[in-house]
Amino acid sequence: MFKEIYYGWWIVIACFFIGFYVSGITFYGFTALFEPFRKEFGWSYTEISLAASLRGMEMGIFAPLMGFLVDRWGSRRIILVGIVTVGLGLIMLSFTRSLWMFYGAFLLIGFGAGGSTSVVTMSAVALWFDKNVGKALGVMASGFGAGGLMVPVIVWLIEVFHWQGALIVLGVGGWVLGIPLSFVIRSKPEQYDDLSDGRQVGDSTAGDERRAKAVEASFREVLKNRSFLLLNLIEAIRMMAVSTVAIHVMPYLGSIGISRSRAGLVAAAIPVISVVGRLFLGWLGDIFDKRYVMSLAFGFMVAGLVAFCFAQVEWSLFLFLLFFPPSFGGMMVLRGATLREYFGRDSFGKMIGVVMGSASVGGIIGPTLAGWVFDSLGSYFSIWLGLSGLAAVAVILVLRLKR
Repeated sequence: MFKEIYYGWWIVIACFFIGFYVSGITFYGFTALFEPFRKEFGWSYTEISLAASLRGMEMGIFAPLMGFLVDRWGSRRIILVGIVTVGLGLIMLSFTRSLWMFYGAFLLIGFGAGGSTSVVTMSAVALWFDKNVGKALGVMASGFGAGGLMVPVIVWLIEVFHWQGALIVLGVGGWVLGIPLSFVIRSKPEQYDDLSDGRQVGDSTAGDERRAKAVEASFREVLKNRSFLLLNLIEAIRMMAVSTVAIHVMPYLGSIGISRSRAGLVAAAIPVISVVGRLFLGWLGDIFDKRYVMSLAFGFMVAGLVAFCFAQVEWSLFLFLLFFPPSFGGMMVLRGATLREYFGRDSFGKMIGVVMGSASVGGIIGPTLAGWVFDSLGSYFSIWLGLSGLAAVAVILVLRLKR
């Protein structure tokens, strides 16, 4: 039975669990470590928060770098090195005695996370799929969203083993899970007598037809293409909204009188609900024109952000959770699927690396701007309204994309 399963799906499963574990610790799990470090060392919130920026370098400086490396060396080697590096970073973090050692450990973790998630895992999956690329990327990316479920596990580990022991357990656990899974990853299917989506090399009719329809562009050509530039701008807008919500959701809800426990539930629900968008919108992208599906996703984002303006009303908060998480989850899948369809796979790693680098710019601007707006006006209302307007602009930009 297992021989009948196309090997690309085994790669999807491996990348799902790698993304689940690494993102659950390095992205969502950071909030569980915030208070233990503050109580242990007396560092300010600003000093500790800076570590999140260093970890976020996986989407900034490291994303384009990983894109170039994965196109040259393949995903398996990069993921293996990334998993080992994340484990070392977590163990180093457990021995933290100074603020600089704290930052150094997070820089190491960010580098490792950049090598074992996002650009690299997306490239590994995209190379093995053609007609089902949206579904495959949707399943793979769901691991990142489901990683939010690691937060209560990390909280429990800290209670049982203290934060130092918990970090050692998490680091070693990453090696035990991630290293074997990294060997499941393979390079292009042609090297294993397979074509994308399970077509055998001997099936000349199907294979030749698919290759004839394939679109391949050199990396230099892609950089000059208007649609590629628009995708970078679109992704920057998306990440501006997502990062602002992710960082300011609890302060915002607290500012309008919602309890911290309830705000925490909303913050945890966002990544989990995003899994719906990753699967459903990824599936739609394989059936319909991806531009229209992306437009639908940004339409959901507009509706969610407008509803967020009135989050003190219970039904409005419900509408926010109904529309916003699926929108950003689906866009994570559709950006890779669109790149694969429009420009081919030969330079996919470099392309997705550049796009995610552009996204990181929006990810820096959004939260910083939101903090300044709240300090100046004492309200988040205008920032949510402004971001909903930008999301509406993104709908127009998406419809201007061309092959």
